Amino acid sequence: MLGTIVNSAAIVVGGVLGALFQGIIKEKAKETVMAGLGLAVVLIGLTMALQTGNPLIVIGSLVLGGLVGEWIDIEAKLLRMAKKIESRFVKGESRLAQAFVTTSLVYCVGAMAVTGSLESGISGAHGILFAKAMLDGVSAVVFASTLGIGVVLSSIPVLLYQGTITLLAAWISQWLSQTPSALIEMSATGGLLIVAIGLNILNIRQLRVGNLLPSLVFAILLALLI
Repeated sequence: MLGTIVNSAAIVVGGVLGALFQGIIKEKAKETVMAGLGLAVVLIGLTMALQTGNPLIVIGSLVLGGLVGEWIDIEAKLLRMAKKIESRFVKGESRLAQAFVTTSLVYCVGAMAVTGSLESGISGAHGILFAKAMLDGVSAVVFASTLGIGVVLSSIPVLLYQGTITLLAAWISQWLSQTPSALIEMSATGGLLIVAIGLNILNIRQLRVGNLLPSLVFAILLALLI
């Protein structure tokens, strides 16, 4: 749970700072900092991906996971759900509600929240969530500088959502602990998804990372089979 707690705390700190310094932080500075964090995310992802003991498992997982993800169209479903929730609760509501709903969706609906929470629960490593904490903290400053202090409230759904995934992953890990190769390959596959998120942040290419999430499941299955 440490990674999720740090992530939630970063949103609170970023939201408070953004609300206090509205209009002071220049747009160029925000863009430069986010670009730097995007590069850090790519580095973290590559470090994880290079731990693989069998690149063929990672490749097979991405292929199979991508096919299943596109068939289900996870990314589109998540976006539709986010827009539906936002249109239902934000329309006609206060600025506080708008800030809360908008940022809650941004921080919860994404591959990094899922992969980070899974890694935290299964292996006890918090690298992804710490990186997400930096991203969310900086973006909270940006959001709060325009939407107000309501951004801070989004730390609550982040804590509940990611915390639940982490606890479930920790429960599942007792069965996976007997096959460490499965955990390694899942982490390596997740690392490449993190690299993809970094590329999205850097605006190099917008990848549908959500549709690659099933790759994590296939990484475990293929590692167990092989």
